[in-house]
Amino acid sequence: MNKTFNLLFYVKKSKVNSEAEAPIYLRITIDGKICEISTKRSAHISKWIAKAQKVSGSNEAAKSLNMYLKAFEQKVYDTYYSLLKDNEMVTCEILKNKLLGTNERARTLIHIFRDHNDRMEKLVGSEFAKGTLTRYKTCLSHTKEFLLWKYNLSDIDIKKVDYAFLNDFEMFLRTEKKCNNNSAVKYVKNFGKIIRTCLANGWIEKDPFVHYSSTFTEVTRAFLNEEEIERLFKKDFRNERLSQVRYIFLFSCYTGLAYIDTQKLTQQNISVGLDGNKWIFTKRQKTKTASNIPLLPDAQKIIEMYKDHPVCMNSGKLLPVLSNQKMNAYLKEIADLCEIDKELTYHIARHTFATTVTLANGVPIESVSKMLGHKNIKTTQHYAKILDKKVSEDMSLLKTVLDNKRQLQKLG
Repeated sequence: MNKTFNLLFYVKKSKVNSEAEAPIYLRITIDGKICEISTKRSAHISKWIAKAQKVSGSNEAAKSLNMYLKAFEQKVYDTYYSLLKDNEMVTCEILKNKLLGTNERARTLIHIFRDHNDRMEKLVGSEFAKGTLTRYKTCLSHTKEFLLWKYNLSDIDIKKVDYAFLNDFEMFLRTEKKCNNNSAVKYVKNFGKIIRTCLANGWIEKDPFVHYSSTFTEVTRAFLNEEEIERLFKKDFRNERLSQVRYIFLFSCYTGLAYIDTQKLTQQNISVGLDGNKWIFTKRQKTKTASNIPLLPDAQKIIEMYKDHPVCMNSGKLLPVLSNQKMNAYLKEIADLCEIDKELTYHIARHTFATTVTLANGVPIESVSKMLGHKNIKTTQHYAKILDKKVSEDMSLLKTVLDNKRQLQKLG
């Protein structure tokens, strides 16, 4: 409900004509916001009584004009209260558009969502990854199915999206679409970007996410241990393609680079760092943050191994990286041949770098976070939680310190 609503008739003296007549306007004020509307009538400025908001005189012309203004005022009040029945809040512009018969075109959810995805598609490769677009397209598809399931509608006014809508949408994802917790939360989070766009453009006034809450279930991330990495290195593959995929995967185990960042590397990304050694200087495709990584000897050997590969020679790429789909298909075969009982995907290389290669060997979490290109160190802390070996080593050091203190106390 609006806090204030006031009307004021006045003559616009800045538009007075040669006969000393000025047009009569109505000023509408709602919650401090002002707009004005012409009454299509005018009055002699000497006869206008500002305090009474009418013209003076008892002739038929004066009576007719004053009656018209009263009727105009009543129409505004009737329109205002009619709008209040459908909306908790009415703005000056909404009321003015209704009175003039030029109501703002209803903005609908699916139309806005589709426009967002179309814009994103044009920026794939420069600002967004293809996978991000795919996720938003899937979210749009789920939203369209939800509207049919819940409301039997193909689209809906964006102003109808409220807190209850979000809860029902999440329930639909969990029950009808069989999404697990993290998938459901992720889709609702993607949906939230559409709502933020509407808020920023002033298409809606209330954020339906204000009281909404959902949390991701923490997932234990798979990674290779030292023995499994060694097994990968030493395995003799008769198939050259399998061997190639193995080495490129291991390259990411020693650099922490995601698939897309590895695939885009060129010789220009290799330079000498402040320590005089070779580093990789790049930006993460996903977050656009810098990811500067000192090259470990094993990673350098792999670069050297493929410097004369035809793909690298022709494309200028650092490594002959296959498509992500093919890499993951071959990695499953590699896992079987190496008797690694884990569902091997390319992203496990990044997890392996964060855990087995760096944190488990005493590299400070701040350095690991910087090399991984994380914006927030909390993201890196997820890896630290799963390192029982590191916890064991730290506690062993603590025990040694405590034992030494006891010995000193005895001697004292």
